Amino acid sequence: MNQNYIQRISIALGIGKNPVENVLKLLEEGATIPFIARYRKEMTGTLDEVQISNIQKEYHNILELEARRKFILESIEEQGKLTPELNERITKAKTLIELEDLYLPYKRKKKTKADVARNLGLEPLALAMISQSISDLTLFAKKFVTADVPNIETAIEGAKDIIAELISEDEAVRNQARKLFHTKGQITSKVLKSRKEEAGLFQDYFDFSEPIARCPSHRFLAISRGDDEGFLRVSIAIDQEDLLHYIRKNYIKQSKSYNHELESAFEDGVKRLLLPSIENQIRTEYKAKADTEAIKVFTQNLRQLLLAAPLGEKRVLAIDPGYRTGCKIVCLSAQGDLLEKATIFPHLPQKQERESIQTIKFLVEKYGLEAIAIGNGTASRETKALVDSITFPDFVPTYVVSESGASIYSASEIAREEFPHEDVTVRGSISIGRRLMDPLAELVKVDPKSIGVGQYQHDVNQTMLKTALDETVVYAVNSVGVNLNTASKHLLTYVSGLGPSIAQNIVQYRSEVGPFNSRSDLLKVPRLGPKAYEQSAGFLRVKNGKNPLDNSAVHPESYSLVEQIAQDHALSTAELIGNQAIIKKIDPRKYVNEKIGLPTIVDILKELSKPGLDPRGEAQAIQFDDRIKKIEDLHPDLILHGVVNNLTNFGAFVDIGLKESGLLHISNITNKFIKSPSEVLSLGQSVMVKVIDVDLERKRINLTMKSVNQKS
Repeated sequence: MNQNYIQRISIALGIGKNPVENVLKLLEEGATIPFIARYRKEMTGTLDEVQISNIQKEYHNILELEARRKFILESIEEQGKLTPELNERITKAKTLIELEDLYLPYKRKKKTKADVARNLGLEPLALAMISQSISDLTLFAKKFVTADVPNIETAIEGAKDIIAELISEDEAVRNQARKLFHTKGQITSKVLKSRKEEAGLFQDYFDFSEPIARCPSHRFLAISRGDDEGFLRVSIAIDQEDLLHYIRKNYIKQSKSYNHELESAFEDGVKRLLLPSIENQIRTEYKAKADTEAIKVFTQNLRQLLLAAPLGEKRVLAIDPGYRTGCKIVCLSAQGDLLEKATIFPHLPQKQERESIQTIKFLVEKYGLEAIAIGNGTASRETKALVDSITFPDFVPTYVVSESGASIYSASEIAREEFPHEDVTVRGSISIGRRLMDPLAELVKVDPKSIGVGQYQHDVNQTMLKTALDETVVYAVNSVGVNLNTASKHLLTYVSGLGPSIAQNIVQYRSEVGPFNSRSDLLKVPRLGPKAYEQSAGFLRVKNGKNPLDNSAVHPESYSLVEQIAQDHALSTAELIGNQAIIKKIDPRKYVNEKIGLPTIVDILKELSKPGLDPRGEAQAIQFDDRIKKIEDLHPDLILHGVVNNLTNFGAFVDIGLKESGLLHISNITNKFIKSPSEVLSLGQSVMVKVIDVDLERKRINLTMKSVNQKS
């Protein structure tokens, strides 16, 4: 392992060298991030998934930088222009920008005006001018007049083209330009007059300007989208004179009669070559920064959504509401299997309320259904009101469930594979019901971009976004654990150490041989070898199996330790599990050995105390204000109960029981200063909000939490 790389990562991330080195070794050996974070705490110094992921990313960045450095050195050497001084500067360059600036004068590019001038033999004239080593420019330039350079004026103009390029490629000048963009740059947008009528979505940016340093990521992405879609003309600019002043100060050391020619060349180099190049760099830089922030918001939201509290294994009646086409109903077993389906028409135009109530009541009683899930789309409020009017023999709670992504799932290959004989409407209803029972197990089947959280997900770098979202799904799945005997192939795919192929083999084995009786049975699955078993076993649960530890987060490699602890207290393993009185008295330091350290033992005792505890809590039913049926029912100062259904950098969106969510701007969340709404709010959080104003034309609702009692 390259010690220089380890040192660089350690300094960059503020993490000790030993943990960094151990993480890289484990990754090289095929260990996954969830496995390292959970079961190799002694080696990492208890680093979490994010820190381990950052080490991996930083290592890849270093490898990319070194590969580029190697290419640049070889390229310049091939040209015979690699001096010892240049070699040293390239070798010591710490960033890609430094490398590219050093490489720029040697980079093979299309023929430029400067190249034409050099081919005419005018480079010595240009160098003499820029060094101010001549006193009479006209006399000196006369030497360069040839058949191809007909006069002195042509010679000087060609020399100025070379000077312009030299200035634009000067490392110090480029650094100064970047500094000016960062400190004084202005981002400006103007609407294209020819498209003004159709550019309503971007009307806030029709004539807009602000310092780029103060432009938040969400605004930068919005303006960039307007530019990409051809509605806005966007630029990032500085006062050209600031940069020219710097160039004159550093290049013009003497008063010469031809200084005006130099200044003309400087201005040409700045305007024609340098500023467009640096503006592109700055755009790329701020786009990357905006992408990173937007992706961070998206992944935070997705993590919270995936880890939303499940209802659990309950029999559910799920309704996908609608008007003309009716409400699609499915009855699901506690394992999420389809028991029966039906369609009711309680709303206009059919208005079959009595028949619909009878159908719902009959199905609830027939299957002993324990909860009702209603999608939050069209006709959701009216359908919930209908269900709430029904009196059941036993209490049946009603939950409103987000439909985001359900239609995507229902038409997907996964849905066709699960329910080949059902149409998309039935599959959508099943997804709504299953989403209540176990949000994680159901949402992993949907492309995260279709779930409806985050901001500008279609505008950010799609490769970065996919990587980040996949990491988030992996984190969520492995932090909760997966039931080996009921998990779908898609859910198993995200388990540490598995993947699509092995997940398919597990499902195949389960269908042919029957349910797994122990974790060790996994070794009988084709292509699931010792390494995959090591990485995955701790995250897979076997309920009611031979060994009670198989239904816990204790890794099989630590079973013998648990058995030793149980033996020391004259108990069986089953008697030790959940025996909090005994577990509290155990000194974890007593069981530290060469293989298992204190952090792992502490985790084991915590797991033994509450085995199989779901970290997600329990689902809660939300009751919206029955008086509010449509956006027209809202008015300023109205206080409502709502649920946070999306978080962005600029605020939170709150579901108040209508088709339209209300915006809780960051400035209206709390009286204290906060940098991000996530400091105060989380997805799915129940809040009390007050209506500030309603824009009926644009279907916008502005809300505040200030001075509103949050006890609800």
